[in-house]
This record gives sequence, structure tokens and C-alpha cells, in this order.
Amino acid sequence: MVPRSMFFRFVINCIPFLAASGVAVSVHGQSTQSGILLTDVTEQTGIDFVHTTGSAGLGYIVEGMSTGIATFDYDGDGDQDLYFLNGAPLKGAPPDPSATNRLYRNDGNWKFTDVTESSGLGDPGYALGVATADYDGDGDVDVYINNFGPNRLYQNQGNGTFRDVTEQAGVANGDKVGAGVGFFDMDGDGDLDLYVANYVDFNYDNHVPIIIGGKYYQAGPQYYRPVTDTLYRNEGNGRFTDVSRESGISQVSGPGMGLVCFDFDNDGDLDIYVCNDGEPNFLFENDGHGHFTEIGMLASVAYDFDGRANSSMGVDIGDYDRDGWFDIIVTNYQGEMPVLYHNLGGGLFEDATSSTRITRELFPHVNWGTSFFDVDNDADLDLYIACGHFDRIEQIDDRTQQKVRNYLLLQHEGQFVDLSAGAGSALAVVESSRGVAFDDLDNDGDIDLVVVNSNAPPTLIRNDSPGGDWLQIELRDPRQPLNQHAIGARVRLPQSRQMQEVLSGRGYQSDYGRVLHFGLGTAASLDVEVVVRWPDGETDTFTLAPNQRWRIVRGATAKPVSAAQ
Repeated sequence: MVPRSMFFRFVINCIPFLAASGVAVSVHGQSTQSGILLTDVTEQTGIDFVHTTGSAGLGYIVEGMSTGIATFDYDGDGDQDLYFLNGAPLKGAPPDPSATNRLYRNDGNWKFTDVTESSGLGDPGYALGVATADYDGDGDVDVYINNFGPNRLYQNQGNGTFRDVTEQAGVANGDKVGAGVGFFDMDGDGDLDLYVANYVDFNYDNHVPIIIGGKYYQAGPQYYRPVTDTLYRNEGNGRFTDVSRESGISQVSGPGMGLVCFDFDNDGDLDIYVCNDGEPNFLFENDGHGHFTEIGMLASVAYDFDGRANSSMGVDIGDYDRDGWFDIIVTNYQGEMPVLYHNLGGGLFEDATSSTRITRELFPHVNWGTSFFDVDNDADLDLYIACGHFDRIEQIDDRTQQKVRNYLLLQHEGQFVDLSAGAGSALAVVESSRGVAFDDLDNDGDIDLVVVNSNAPPTLIRNDSPGGDWLQIELRDPRQPLNQHAIGARVRLPQSRQMQEVLSGRGYQSDYGRVLHFGLGTAASLDVEVVVRWPDGETDTFTLAPNQRWRIVRGATAKPVSAAQ
């Protein structure tokens, strides 16, 4: 038991911190409420998608993994559309023709139209991970889906439709259990290569049934053989070549889940961080030419502070302490904390989960989708963590439940406060969540959220929080026609010491955030200096007015843009 004197000292020391963060604090019986407000607006959106795991009641391992989500501008009208991945009927389950992925066009004002059929993106496979990018350099965004079963690459035709080009591109990836996926330029040749995480060697014939009290539960990955991941090199002609062996990727194997491709060591090339379920996580260091060395243990990002290999699910990167190095947040399984790896520079990280006071309430739950994002535009990166079990866990374990609420953690000066209980109707939703996407869906200058819930409708979350000034930036790089959206570029705001990279693939097997969003606080009355490091290493500097979205075209001036509403 904590002595009363220590408890009161802790409370007194925290009061200024909590009050400055806007958290509800009670002092001498008087309470002030948090200004953070996330509103559940699902019913007004017109979205009728319902996720399914395709369960046959036999506890197949893929059921719990389903699924991620993508937000991207498929039609080039300036707003973010929604692509929901879905499961499909597994062996023993009845047919369900409605169990396909679904694409919803953003019509503005929180109204969405189902364009799945007309677009051709209603893939019927068992989808697990997704990434989007303009891999062929025609100016519009294509979609890669990582399935249980053969994967799919859909080429955007530029007229609102997509064409399945998997076979000619050579990226079906056999018949595996998929996970996260990401496009990135691994070798600096100006085109986008493709990293595909694979989970375990599962099929219906080697299914391991776990029966407790006469009921089926899902076996963990330890019952199956791990599988090496796949790395495809873009040949620049619409085709890809599997270079997993020569790149060094296939020298290790693990039950991969979420991943992110980013420059962790500030050397100008893109490295790869891969979450593994129950085994050490991977950090693949790039030599700049597309050859990788796995250094997760050496960099201290393979294990947590106690030396445990966690069952890791989702991952995102962000410079939460604004020291010029990207940090990593990783979500984990029940009985494990999410881990915040603080980048110390010099190729080394430390587990800062405890020192940043991430709430221990997350410990009993399975954690999935996550992201660094600035919920209130105060220039500090906050955290969102989605939770939920994949089994009826409450029948055998009273520490958690299959359906629980998700968590919002507000940062103040390097520490995080749990605001989940008082931050609006969206945080009161109780489901078993998976992938989450973070984007400004209504173009009002703050970040909104879309949460995929297992075997349930999604939750669409409007950010109604009062906040500071902001800046949004999208990049175009005509000098690299096979990477026109500048994936891998880094944008810095020197005045506020913020930085972000353009990513493809992040969170829990999801993709979002192609338009970079910076909160500026309340001191942004003057123009903001913006430094862009393009994927080839060259830099440009711009001076931009706040509270606008800007499109920066390399070799030209930046111009304000707005979405068609």
C-alpha cells in the first residue's frame, strides 16, 4: 500500500501538470473539465459497413488479426476517403457475398457514399493489412491489400475505378497469412518498393484447436512456425521482383504484424520497424542501397525494459519530445504495457513507457491501433490506443473483456495523461477495436479518427476540441515521377522543433496521414518556416501562413489548397 503522505505528494505535484493539460482536476471540491472533445458521429455519416471475422466458431488464428483501414484521396478531389478492410467466411462458415472490402467517398460535411461496386475495390479476400501509394507514377493513388491468401494490387485508373494488376505486377506473395504492408524507396532509385509482413504458417490443415470448458479459443502464434517477410523491388515498369533474400530481409523470421518504414537514424535512407507477435521485434537498418541488417536488439527496440519479447500489434513513429529523432510507440497484448521507445540518437533507444507515465490501465487489455497525433493543436504529440480482445476472454479471465473502451493520452511536457473518461461520446464506445486511421476528414484543421471494430460497425470520430493554430502540408515531387507524393520526405518546422515524415503503412496494419498535420499552439500569428527534405536528400525552405492547407510542389512555390466540399 502507498503511504498517504506519498500519495498526497504525488497528487499535489501533478495538479499544475494536469491543469495545464486541460484535464479535469478537483482542488478543494472545485472541478475544471477537459476541453478535449471527441464526438461519435457514425450515425450521421451514411456508412453502413459492418466488419466480420468470418468466424466458423472454431477459433482460427486469423480471426483476431482482422483488420486494418486506409484513408486516402482516391479521386483527387482534396478530401480523404475511407477504405474498410473486411474478413471473409472461413472454412465451416456459411457463404456471405456481402463480406467484402468497402470504399466510401467523402462528400464533405461528414457524409459518405458507398462507391465499392463502381470503383472495383470490393475485394472478397480475407483482408488483414493495407497500404496506398502511387507506385506507377501516373499521379493517382493505388492500393495493396495483404490477405490471408493471395494478396491484391489495385491500380487506380484515374476515373474513379481500380483494376486488379496483381499478376502482371508479380506481388501476389503466394498463399500466406498477411499483416502490415508499406511502400517506400529502399534503394534511392526514385521508385517505390514494397515491404510485406507475413504472420505464421497457418492453414486449415494445421489448425490448432484450443478448447476450454467445451468452447473454442484462438491459439497463439507460438503454436505455428513463423514466416519470413517479403520485400519487393519496384522495377519501374509496373513489375516488382522479390528481393527478400539478397536484401537480407529473409535472414530472420517472426510472426509479423504492424510495421512502419522511416528514417530512424537520420542518415537519409528509410529503415523498417516490424512488430512481431510474441517474438523480438525487428529493426532493419538500411545501408542506403537496399540491403538491410536486423539490429532490433542492438538498438534496444526488440524487447521492453524488463527484457521481454512482447506480443506486439501496432506501431507508429513521432518525435514526441521534439529532439530531432523519431520515437516509436508499440502496442502489445494482454498483460503487457504498450511500449514507448525513446530515440536517444546514435542508434539507441530506451523504454520510456514508465517515465512518460503511460497509464497502467492499458496493462490488462489487448492493444491494437495507435498513433502519435496532436489532438488539440498545441504542438505536442498525443497518443490514441485502441483496445479489445478477440476471444470471450471474460469467461476465463476476469482482468479484461472482449469489448472495452479505447484510450486517449494527452501529452504535456513529455508525460501523458489519460483523458479517456471525460473526452466525449467517442471515448464511451465499448467495442473490440482493431485498426484506427487519423486524418482531417472534414477539413476544419484538426485530426479526426475512424476506428474499425471487430464484428461490428466502425466508429467515426469528429474532433470538436478547441485548439491552437495549425498547418497542413501535402507534397508533390515531379522530379521523381515514380514517387510523386514524396513518400519518405521529411518536413521540419524549426521554430517549434517539430518534424514528420511522409509514410505509407503505419498503425495496426493500416495507412493514413498522407497530408501532414502540425499543431502550432497559440503563438502562430506570424508565418511559419517549413523545411522539406525531399526523398533524394535535397532540401527546400518555405514560409507559410498558418491555419491553411498547403501543397508544396518541388521546384515551384507552395500554394494553399482546399477540398471540394
